Amino acid sequence: MNITMILEMAASAGDRTAVTSGGRSLTASALLRLAHAAAERFRGRPAVLYLGQNHLAYPVALFGAALAGVPFVPLNYRLGTSQLTDLKARHPGALVIGPPDLEPLLETADAAPGPLDLAPVVGDPDAVAVMLYTSGTTAAPKSAVLRHRHLLAYVLNTLEFGSAGEEEAALVAVPPYHVAGLANLLSNLYTGRRVVYMAAFDAREWLETVRREKATHALVVPTMLARIVAEVPGDDAETPTLRSLAYGGARTPRPVLERALKIFPGTGFVNAYGLTETASSVAVLGPEDHRAALAATDPAERERLGSVGRALPGVEFQIRAEDGRPAPTGETGLVYVRGDQISGEYGGRSALDADGWFATRDRGRLDAAGYLFIEGRADDTIIRGGENIAPAEIEDVLLGHPGIAEAAVVGVPDPEWGQRLVAVVVGEGDPEEIRRWAKERLRSSKTPDAVVFRAALPKTETGKLLRRTLLAELDTGLENTHA
Repeated sequence: MNITMILEMAASAGDRTAVTSGGRSLTASALLRLAHAAAERFRGRPAVLYLGQNHLAYPVALFGAALAGVPFVPLNYRLGTSQLTDLKARHPGALVIGPPDLEPLLETADAAPGPLDLAPVVGDPDAVAVMLYTSGTTAAPKSAVLRHRHLLAYVLNTLEFGSAGEEEAALVAVPPYHVAGLANLLSNLYTGRRVVYMAAFDAREWLETVRREKATHALVVPTMLARIVAEVPGDDAETPTLRSLAYGGARTPRPVLERALKIFPGTGFVNAYGLTETASSVAVLGPEDHRAALAATDPAERERLGSVGRALPGVEFQIRAEDGRPAPTGETGLVYVRGDQISGEYGGRSALDADGWFATRDRGRLDAAGYLFIEGRADDTIIRGGENIAPAEIEDVLLGHPGIAEAAVVGVPDPEWGQRLVAVVVGEGDPEEIRRWAKERLRSSKTPDAVVFRAALPKTETGKLLRRTLLAELDTGLENTHA
């Protein structure tokens, strides 16, 4: 079995439009033909690297790679030249598809449709389908490996084939190098829902696209949701066709969620929790859960609005105490997950334990009804606008400044970004000059939003930084900052 089975099934179910982007569309049959044509170019390559934005060429390249039996590797096109060069060097001999090469993949899109006489694919379910780079807790990107069986397990265990109505359309604005972009394509093809791509996110354009394309479903990260909420002046976003709005990727600020629930009164909200290593979502807080929590008088039930919901079919959660033993219900510990869709593999190295459990590195708890509450990363990773940011990379840059002797970077809550970056430094200098200095050496998303001066950083007796203590101190106020 191979993920191309999903496309083959979609093509056999009728000639519905499968994907729309930039005013052009492809049916599932046309997409399958183009994928077969692309596979002829891809065979013999060790991998296919995709460096484009959301585009009709993305699904062509994904399924073409699957047909050719080579890994598909979407890279973050926003990275700097040196970072991209390093990532490409990890795949010697790979075919790189960037903006100049996207259109040629669609050259036969207008060919006259006819009976599909393409031989069905019989692939190895244990072969590598996709490799996604995730920074995790270090500055060096790690390649998370997703095999065909992981992606098929996610789709087949959670969805019903052909269950979408002909009028249904899903708006996808998350980038193609994010696991949510991959999962959205596969799941919507399987259900028969048309995928509408936005090349890049803009809040006003997102609202206009929902209305123009009559989108019924959409997925956003919290930063996107905050900008959409800010774009709506009144109490109604005027998107009557939107039935479902999924959000995830980071903690969503409560005020943003409550405002969104108000301005999308006819829309069902879905909080989706997952990781790259789990082939997308493993838990969901569905529309009924949202409504029940909002209407509840019991504080425990109302609190569930802040959860990520319950495990999807085929997925198990376990909360472990620091000593590795299962924690009692309601107690916070380390979140582990198990199931057929869980990969937990990095470049040939499995991170699963002997019983198949994967450590998410999140801290969380389960209530008596099985609702999962995520309470932050077990490590120091900062999640800003859905992007994992390693403090160490920023700290190393700051320590190169002549006026800074010590530096610590932490994430503090922010209504738009989920978290914003605060650099706490020991030394002297002008905060704005330090920010400019850091920005010259880091991309904008990793530039500290504020610089705080301290006489000393809180540490243990062995010199280990006490980040939690530092965050608690920052809660009392950010004096002497520049934001």
